[in-house]
Amino acid sequence: MHPASAFLETDQDRLRGLIAERGFGLIIAQGPNGPVCAHAPVLLEQSILRFHLSSANGLNTALANDPRALCVVTGPDAYVSPDWYGIGDQVPTWNYVSAEISGTVRAIAPEQAALMLDDLSALFETRLAPKPIWTRAKMDPTKFESMVRQGIIAYEMDVTGLTGVSKLSQNKPPKAIEGVQMALSRSEDPQARALGQIMAQALKPQS
Repeated sequence: MHPASAFLETDQDRLRGLIAERGFGLIIAQGPNGPVCAHAPVLLEQSILRFHLSSANGLNTALANDPRALCVVTGPDAYVSPDWYGIGDQVPTWNYVSAEISGTVRAIAPEQAALMLDDLSALFETRLAPKPIWTRAKMDPTKFESMVRQGIIAYEMDVTGLTGVSKLSQNKPPKAIEGVQMALSRSEDPQARALGQIMAQALKPQS
């Protein structure tokens, strides 16, 4: 979490929107020899975060020994040049948005894991329209069953904390923020343009 309070993001709708849009996070837990992490697809519903890992992933052992975990979901990020502020004595920095979900995890049954995979594929397959939606009905049921029971371990996290960072140059004067937003929006980097759009939304007067 960024130490500057100006960048603290507590808007639950904004955080949940980022998690739903990205659907992919970094799961971090404490192992016997230090922190252990793994990337995983994630689904947040109410106060439950669902995710799964390969059964060979070392994070499974860490979670079995200590079920406390942190999930970090990162959105667009971009380098910010001091020239864009239009004011002197500035240094380069990086703007970004992220969400941090903390809580205690538990492994779930293969039947529940299958439903989670259904939900994941349904969510992301719809974004590929007009491609026909993939479902597990296209798989050999025996192979799917083997994958769910042996290939992965699925989890649910009871969420106890949901916060994040929206570092969008809020610590600068309005004209400087506008300069950064305009520069990012004109960038050839898709992430920079996406962050410029987020900044443009943040700059809009609240009704």
